[in-house]
Amino acid sequence: MLRICALFVLLFASPLGAVDAQFSGSIHVIDGDTFDIGSRRIRLHGVDAVEKNQTCRTEQGQKWACGLWVVSAVRAQFEGANADCTALGTDRYNRTLARCSVGGDDLGATLVADGLVTAYARYSMDYVSLESKARATNRGLWASTSQNPESFRHAKQPVVSSDCMIKGNISTKNARIFHVPGQQDYEKTRINTAKGERWFCSAAEARAAGWRPAAR
Repeated sequence: MLRICALFVLLFASPLGAVDAQFSGSIHVIDGDTFDIGSRRIRLHGVDAVEKNQTCRTEQGQKWACGLWVVSAVRAQFEGANADCTALGTDRYNRTLARCSVGGDDLGATLVADGLVTAYARYSMDYVSLESKARATNRGLWASTSQNPESFRHAKQPVVSSDCMIKGNISTKNARIFHVPGQQDYEKTRINTAKGERWFCSAAEARAAGWRPAAR
């Protein structure tokens, strides 16, 4: 009898992981590759967008605010649309890594094909051929010269004094948390000064600036 009951449970219970992996909701655009889908903040899988404060150059050598343009263009096309998503994991900023579709069309593929984001080949080759086509036809950003988004982010990293190694991180919920060397999340925490994150020389300095210590 116990075996029969156990078999019944296995047959009719929904696997929690499979249920959690599928979600849908209205899109709120944060930037070219980051969205709020319902109550979740997601980082779109396989693509990388220029940063909001990034600039590009026209063929004539003139600078223009391509980062802000991308956000505006993506919002104009997708803000408020309903997206169906599959969660693939979580990134270091606690965003859900996801593949999403709108109206049955792969959102990442659409953005890459329109020249609004780049294919993030370091993590996925899914959209590399679409990027090549967008480049060849000067779609979107490819009509200008732009720095690779990842290279731009690395170039913005400040030179840190060896005496100031405490990382002041701002979470996705805008909580200000500092990590000291040796803590569990210290190495994987990245500081983005463009977001207001910073380095501290002491825990007292971090607390005085409004940051609280990390739990681990």
